Amino acid sequence: MTSFQQTDVLIVGGGPIGMAMALELRSRGVDFVLVEAGDGAVSHPRVSSIGPRSMELFRRWGVADRIRDSGWPGDHPLDCVWVTRIGGHELFRLPRHTMDTRPMFRHTPEPDAVCPQHWLGPLLREELGVHPDGPIRMRTELEGFEQDESGVTARITDLVPGESVTLRARYLVACDGASSPIRKSCGISAPARHKTQVFRNILFRAPRLREELGERNAGFYYLMLSSALRFPVRALDGRELYRLTVGLQGDPESLADPETLVRRAIAVDTPLEVLSDSEWHLVHRVADDFRNGRVFLVGDSAHTLSPSGGFGMNTGICGAADLGWKLAAQLAGWAGPGLLDTYTTERQPVAFEGLEEANRNLVRAMKRQVPEELDDDTSAGEQARRGIGEQLARGGVAREFDAPEIHLGFSYADSPVVVPDPTVSPEERLDRRPNTRPGSRAPHAWVEPGVSTLDLFGDGFVLLNCAGSDELAPFERAFAERGVPLTVVACDVPEVVKAYERPYVLVRPDGHVAWRGSEPPGDPGVIADRVRGAIPSFSGTEDNA
Repeated sequence: MTSFQQTDVLIVGGGPIGMAMALELRSRGVDFVLVEAGDGAVSHPRVSSIGPRSMELFRRWGVADRIRDSGWPGDHPLDCVWVTRIGGHELFRLPRHTMDTRPMFRHTPEPDAVCPQHWLGPLLREELGVHPDGPIRMRTELEGFEQDESGVTARITDLVPGESVTLRARYLVACDGASSPIRKSCGISAPARHKTQVFRNILFRAPRLREELGERNAGFYYLMLSSALRFPVRALDGRELYRLTVGLQGDPESLADPETLVRRAIAVDTPLEVLSDSEWHLVHRVADDFRNGRVFLVGDSAHTLSPSGGFGMNTGICGAADLGWKLAAQLAGWAGPGLLDTYTTERQPVAFEGLEEANRNLVRAMKRQVPEELDDDTSAGEQARRGIGEQLARGGVAREFDAPEIHLGFSYADSPVVVPDPTVSPEERLDRRPNTRPGSRAPHAWVEPGVSTLDLFGDGFVLLNCAGSDELAPFERAFAERGVPLTVVACDVPEVVKAYERPYVLVRPDGHVAWRGSEPPGDPGVIADRVRGAIPSFSGTEDNA
């Protein structure tokens, strides 16, 4: 049986990025359908760290508290430790407190959280609601699609009863993973940017390991045992579930059975059970374009990064936030003709930067030499461990686990829909600390207890008025005449005034600064047209000073 349905946006792929895209569209009142061929079961969790910018977005979407309370124990150490074997010789420890004891974060109301994929997926599906006639449709497969000037016609099949549906959507968003059949069908190239690496991930349960390790527990164990066992073991749930990464770079040891490898990686004799063992290929990709007509690539379909640093999923979630407000603007009729093209313009450089940073972290790990005597209980082993520990201490390893310039400091300064500030020097552009330079993420400051400046943003544009001016009627009128949603918020809280640097700061729906000025602009209509993608360039920079 075949039926016909309509929606504004068809999302293909029900992983964390597809669900984030759905949350973003829901927050903007956009009609959508998400299809996912699987049933949502995650037998081999791959993601556990959710970065601060993603958590800020989840805060706006109303699920940050649920993610933070999803199950990671508040007293489990978040430390990163380099060891010969887990419970064996410790070479270097990077202390990172616990969720309960880490200090308050100054620059964000939502620090990073731990939520492995087998927790995150069900949580997001429950938030969005899964039922046969709802927007989230599991066990439903995209069979094919065609696009024309006004939309996309897709053929989808409910795999349980085997019923086919022809679905007409204004736009299609591909969240269908690294191999992305949709990307390939659009003819978009995604060349490998670095040498492909091959790994094994072994998921295992060790219910007594945390108790047996005691003060030697950590959230992240970097092995230093052999060329095969020099990659991380990650505590996934803070209780009993762990994931071992094994390098498949020619060492015969890497081909051993999974339990042998796990027991080799752990120095204590503890009960364990291997749950799964999978081989995967790390291909560093950034697509040549993130758009083909009415089809957009988000997440791994657009970019695949090394997991070293935890940037991949977070890059995809931020991409969903960038695309979402632009699709909503287009569907509402106030977007200019150039707005949707800026999705690629803005997000592609961010993907390249994350890819290169993650690859540097990976190369750093793969270049580390593991002396044969490193795990020996001898004077030579002790000397080797001391030397490696000193190298790690001064080798910049902390950057892999604390990279705010990647998570929070990316900027759209060169975007066609951002009004440049001519007072910004080249040196200032390199400074990634929180700022209100156009293109940057608008900084966090507390407006009142429990309310961040970030909580002011999301529904349309917001003009933060820190000057107490009553001369902003022309600004409001310019946006209203173009149908662009704008809210003017007066704020004289000293912390906010200091953080926002200028009396007037215009913030986009995604929380990035679009314009700032020391006085109201002489021609606010030009600014309104620029930020909605209606003009290709900006003139009249004298109004920015």
